[in-house]
Amino acid sequence: MAESLVVPYVGSGYGAVELKQVYQKYMAYAIVIASVSIASFVGSYHVIQWLSEEEEPMHTVRIMKYTDLGPPPSLQSNQAAPAVAVSGPAVRPSVGIPVPVPDAEVSPEQTIASQTELSAQAAPSLDVGDGTGGGAIEQDLRIEDEGPPPDFVPYEKEPTVVKKIDPKYPEIALRAGLEGNVYVKVWVDKEGKVRKVVVLKSDAEIFNESAIEAAKQWVFTPAVMQKGPVSVWVSIPFRFRLTGNR
Repeated sequence: MAESLVVPYVGSGYGAVELKQVYQKYMAYAIVIASVSIASFVGSYHVIQWLSEEEEPMHTVRIMKYTDLGPPPSLQSNQAAPAVAVSGPAVRPSVGIPVPVPDAEVSPEQTIASQTELSAQAAPSLDVGDGTGGGAIEQDLRIEDEGPPPDFVPYEKEPTVVKKIDPKYPEIALRAGLEGNVYVKVWVDKEGKVRKVVVLKSDAEIFNESAIEAAKQWVFTPAVMQKGPVSVWVSIPFRFRLTGNR
């Protein structure tokens, strides 16, 4: 039996090998072209930035001797002040002009009394009676407090009670069987006397008047600050209790 011979068919066109070679060649071309394009773009950008930068200004420092500077400029100006045109007659101002006053005439023999001489003078006297001056009452000078002290006054020695008066129980409250507390503050002057009474807190107003009248009769030793009396406020509580409930 005769053997058959198979001959491969060779046709026109590219095969797989040729297509692979063409693909690699054009891929290399594309990579080179892309690299050159990117490099050109980046380089152009940097060149433009470099050309657009402004040069830093140069500062020149000149060192001179003090003697080379010369004299300082004069503060006085030789130019006259510009003239101001004034229409009408000039009026001299009369406000703000000091008027001289002659000195008071003082006798050369006049003297000023010393502190010792002032303290030795007699106290002023007040005429009483029918106006003929037959009788006179000497009155010592007394310096009154200008006004009530502030709520807090520092002192070295606190005031102490010398005379204490208990309040009178109101008759109406006694009959009604009412009890309560009244808190007052009193103004103790420099002599220890009560000058003013203020109610701070009260359980019933019926007890206020009795507490105020009693507080006005209290007497204290004055508060002392730096070896001198001072006016202060002192708080006093008054408790109204019925007999047997104390």
